[in-house]
Amino acid sequence: MGGPKKKKKSGGKKKVSKAEQLRLQKEEEERRRKEEEEARLQAQKEEAARLEKERIEQEQMEKLKAKDQERREAELAELHSLEQKFLSAQQWKTDYRAHAKWEHYLRCDGSPDPTVLQEINTFMSLWREDQNEDIQLVMEKGEQVLNLIEKLQFILSDTPPNEITEKETVQYQESILELQNLLHQKYNGATEHLLKTANMYEDSDTGNMQAVMKDKNVTFCIWANLKKKVRFKNHVFYDTQHGFDLPKSLAVSSVAVRILHTHYDHVSPLWLQCQSVPQLEVLDSKDLTQHSKDNVEEPEEEEKKAREEPNMPAEEETCSDGRKSAISLKEKSNSVAHINETEEETEKKSEILDITPQVQDPLVQEETNEKEEAITDENIVNLQQFVPVGGVYHIDVLHLPPQVKQLKDWSMVELLDSGLEAYPYPPEEAEDAMHPPIQITLRLSDNVMYFEDPVIARWDPAGQQWRTDGISNITYKTQEKSITFGMAAFYTIALLQDTHLNMPYQAWQLQPTGMDEALLVVTTVFATIQIQIKGNQCMLSSVVVEEKDVLSHITGKWISPIDLRTVLKKAGVNIFPGEYSHKYVSVNKKAPLAEVRAYQQMALIASAFAFAWSKWNLEAGQEQVVFKVSEHLKADSVKDWSLYMFDGQKAQKLKITETSEAFSEELEEDSEFHSTLYHMLKDAASKEAIDKVETASFLFVDGVYQLLLATRVLTYS
Repeated sequence: MGGPKKKKKSGGKKKVSKAEQLRLQKEEEERRRKEEEEARLQAQKEEAARLEKERIEQEQMEKLKAKDQERREAELAELHSLEQKFLSAQQWKTDYRAHAKWEHYLRCDGSPDPTVLQEINTFMSLWREDQNEDIQLVMEKGEQVLNLIEKLQFILSDTPPNEITEKETVQYQESILELQNLLHQKYNGATEHLLKTANMYEDSDTGNMQAVMKDKNVTFCIWANLKKKVRFKNHVFYDTQHGFDLPKSLAVSSVAVRILHTHYDHVSPLWLQCQSVPQLEVLDSKDLTQHSKDNVEEPEEEEKKAREEPNMPAEEETCSDGRKSAISLKEKSNSVAHINETEEETEKKSEILDITPQVQDPLVQEETNEKEEAITDENIVNLQQFVPVGGVYHIDVLHLPPQVKQLKDWSMVELLDSGLEAYPYPPEEAEDAMHPPIQITLRLSDNVMYFEDPVIARWDPAGQQWRTDGISNITYKTQEKSITFGMAAFYTIALLQDTHLNMPYQAWQLQPTGMDEALLVVTTVFATIQIQIKGNQCMLSSVVVEEKDVLSHITGKWISPIDLRTVLKKAGVNIFPGEYSHKYVSVNKKAPLAEVRAYQQMALIASAFAFAWSKWNLEAGQEQVVFKVSEHLKADSVKDWSLYMFDGQKAQKLKITETSEAFSEELEEDSEFHSTLYHMLKDAASKEAIDKVETASFLFVDGVYQLLLATRVLTYS
């Protein structure tokens, strides 16, 4: 053990005296006060500089606004002159419709004019009385009937409200329904006729009858159980790959199975007719398009009015068969009258203001039907959210009628009054007993795109709705494009797809490709759709899915924008938002003033300028739209994109670019405000570009506008 530890030395550090501490503290406080004073003076200086900068910017802004206001009336008058192209297009369409009617009259080819009640009724009466029920003849006549239906659908969707009366609207819809019903009755008659001679089509392997007939509109598969042997309870139609597996009780019964696949849908519209008619309030035309002397109103007041308007314009929705939605026949005629009156009143306003009806048609509220009853039964399909794709499959089990017997040179058959009769399955007398389901396999059409596993639904005639109950054990084979499922009974079946799975769009671009020609490209999660525009016609150039061109049967054909919408929807590619789409798609809804005027003015200058999607459109709020613009005079020229913002009253070039870190409304240096997009772009445009704009065909301008209005790229992307 060692001795006691020595104390450590203090290291020579002097103890600071109290006076020294006070002195140091005072110096520190003085230094801090000095720093604070300097910081305060610096802040004051910076604040003064900021205020001065703001004052200068405000002065400049006021000067720009004053300058804009000074030339506003002149600019709007010049725009109004360009907008006469919309009126010219409207007049051309009116003349074309009249000419087409006259041409049909002069042709005298025996085909009825579907708009003339006497002619269409005579046509239907003659076919009802025609006893020839050969299936091939019915299919040929069916194509003529479908053409008549399509003509009426087109007239209902294309004719402005001021050119069609309420009486005509109801008449055309009744004719469509009667033609549809007659066509289905004829297919039933042809089925019965074929089944009476089923033994003439015996299959050598099974002894049963099977036949397949098809054309571009219908695939008709029929099987008759002549031998009634359990081992032949399943069957595949090799031409179509549709098939079934019957329960034992049906396999030993005298029955026939029919799979009638109509590539059109004449079922869903019946469901739509049962819905309440939405009271569509058309937005006041004065708040949407004002010209000449009306435009001297202060822009701030107009913007305030626009913001006070209900949310969003929507294109007039049509049923899947083309009829204007929610207009029922007879029992709903009062509501029809109300809608037509509203549209006619708006039309009168339009005429006073020299506005084209195309401006008015889509400007209906999206929020008008908030009082609609919610669908509480989860088995009922909501046709606002899902749409039948690929037509309808009428799957029936039928009583096999008495067969034709040959006696020497005579053919004898027992005639029944009942006609074609459905065979009850499950049997009505044994409701509590368990009956196995019927297994069905359907080979899906190559002419339709299913981007996700389709929803299988059955038609409920009593409730006039598609339902998903009664369907079980669904297996979808994507590669084979086939679907197998069980049915509790025999149903009419549809395969449904989410209406909005291609929305919102990921990107879009519109560019001129030649004189009165342009290309619209819409990119969605699943597909890239390219649409060419030439005059007032559109052509689907391509639909690319997973780097493969699809739907070649509808590409390369020049059709109207209305027909393009119909064929694309029918093929399962929906890029056309409807009245209720905003409920099912997460979008930044744009004010009508900004969105619709943007489409109008984009169409007016689309012959010389390219437009494209900008990510900043989502950040810009509801009152204004943001998109990229570049002068584009040659198809192969490199685009020099700039960002523009437009609220319907004022256009401006933005300082930010697509790669900027944050959104800002700051103006590009040395740029000004303008009352129109046309004049905003005119500032930096070449003379050649302006000449192209002024000489662009009114049909081309209208075609671009109709397509922009149909796709609504500024809200749904």
